[in-house]
Formats: sequence, C-alpha cells, structure tokens
Amino acid sequence: MKSLKLSHEATGLPEPPPGDRPLPTRRTLLDKLGIGAIVASTVGLGYGFLRSLVPNVLYEPPRRSKIGSPERFPEGATYLEESRLFIFRDQRTFQAMSAVCTHLGCTVKMVTLNQPQTVEVRGQRMQEQREFHCPCHGSKYYGDGTNYAGPAPRPLARYRLDVTADDGQLVVDLSQPVDRNFRLTV
Repeated sequence: MKSLKLSHEATGLPEPPPGDRPLPTRRTLLDKLGIGAIVASTVGLGYGFLRSLVPNVLYEPPRRSKIGSPERFPEGATYLEESRLFIFRDQRTFQAMSAVCTHLGCTVKMVTLNQPQTVEVRGQRMQEQREFHCPCHGSKYYGDGTNYAGPAPRPLARYRLDVTADDGQLVVDLSQPVDRNFRLTV
C-alpha cells in the first residue's frame, strides 16, 4: 500500500515558513501533561513520605526537673503524681524510684504492710514495711522495687537525684537510671 502525501496546495493549508517546526498536536500536548502529572504526583508522594519521618513537635515532659527543696519531703515516702515518682527520705538521705510498672506502664500503688515482713532479695534478708502493687495486671514489687509476682519483667527504675547550687532544690534526672544502692545525702 502506498502512502499518500498531500501537498499543501491540495489540502488548502498554507505552507509553513522554512525552518519552523509544525505546531504540536492535541495528542502530544496531552502526553506531555500526563507525564508531567505523573512526575509531580510521584515527587509529592515522596516528599510526604520523607516528611512523615520527621516529627513536628515532641510532646514529652523534660527529663530533668526540679522537684522542690529537701524540707518539702517528710520522712518516709512521698508520691509525686506529675512525675509518677516516689521520693524516699531517711533523715538526710534521699532516693527517687519510678512509679511506672515495668510491664505495661501503669502507675503502681504503694501499700503499707500491717506488720513488717522479712523477705529474701538477691540472697539478702530484708525487713519490708511496704510493697508496690500494679492495679492493671497484678504485678507486685517489694519495698526496694524488686519485682516478685505478676508479669513485670524487671524491678522499678531508680533515678539520679542532685541538689541545685543556686537555690538548693532537689533535681531528678529521669534520663539517668542509677543502681538501687544510690543515695543522695544532703
């Protein structure tokens, strides 16, 4: 089959000036718009994915905070609800222990025992006057924070305490867990 080439004279169209390109057809215009839309949507999706990996705001309480002067805390245990923290005072010695259960993060409750109990923790016999009980799933901790019943996988955390130089307040640092033998003497 022979292809027919019609001259501009036969079609009645004016002849394009020499060196000019023919005007784009509707098909080429739609092809370019479609490719441009695909590229733009791919770039937009990629940007949205990468941007989702970076948080806008971090809603966490500060890890280091002042909790008050040493005189504020009476002998024994004081619960700080805003920090979910127990502060223990024995004369001039202070300790900070978390009130967050190590199982699923519920707040443990301190239970004062009617009679002191003698328990063995890590080969040492201790007199316990209090325990901590988790109301969510039944985990139980001795007074020193050692877990002994329920699904809790580890003891309650202990945190570093310091005294500020400027106003003498106690400062707890929740980013620095300490050994259970850590004590701050004021």
